[in-house]
Amino acid sequence: MRSYNPDLTPPWKRSAPVPEVPAEADLVVEEVSTGFCGAVIRCEAGTVTLEDRFGKHRVFPMEPRGFLLEGRVVTLVRPSAGAPKRPTHTASGSIAVPGARARVARAGRIYVEGRHDAELVERVWGDDLRIEGVVVEYLGGIDDLPAIVAEFAPTPDARLGVLVDHLVEGSKESRIASQISTPDVLIVGHPYIDVWEAVKPSSVGIPQWPVIPRGQDWKTGVCQALGWPPDPPAAWQHILSKVHSYKDLRPELLSRVEELIDFVTAP
Repeated sequence: MRSYNPDLTPPWKRSAPVPEVPAEADLVVEEVSTGFCGAVIRCEAGTVTLEDRFGKHRVFPMEPRGFLLEGRVVTLVRPSAGAPKRPTHTASGSIAVPGARARVARAGRIYVEGRHDAELVERVWGDDLRIEGVVVEYLGGIDDLPAIVAEFAPTPDARLGVLVDHLVEGSKESRIASQISTPDVLIVGHPYIDVWEAVKPSSVGIPQWPVIPRGQDWKTGVCQALGWPPDPPAAWQHILSKVHSYKDLRPELLSRVEELIDFVTAP
């Protein structure tokens, strides 16, 4: 007696098998039906919880062919106990490239206002910037920006991106930025008085960043209001130590830095 395959679906209509991928913490995937993209933060029986770069959580069933990993359809499965973990993405949320070497520096640059800004960008985007060959420098202040841009002499092959603190309508920073008009320079900013405020208060362990009256040194005022020693450099090192990934930063800074990286690296 002949034996028959119980699956009577014609071969050309059968779905090709897809790989099964353990839903390990920090794995970045996209849910097929909604397009929601985020990192795995929890995996329970039959469901997985994703967190996007803005801190929003969504729970999805781990259905076959339900997710995209680096653009390819996969089936998420519950990771086995004790399975070794590997880094899946950088601190910025980008896909990690194990063993990648730093690229030769581009002619283009990203300038930020001060040392603290540069250190924060390095903490979160350092791996990405080295792969892309983008160097970050700091200005030491916004007042000399027009002269710095003129000296840099940006071109389509050497673009300049600038991140400015407190870039809001009517501010000194916005007036200086308005003096620069060239397609090879992109000036963006966040609304905070200082880049300290771009770190989520919850990450630092405070309810909110205090409001400091005008005329008072902002960093000194923050230390005083929070009961910290009057030592802004030490306070900044404490704040920076609490930043482990993009999840610790506010979206107003995240989107601006990503925009600058895209601008400087665009072909």
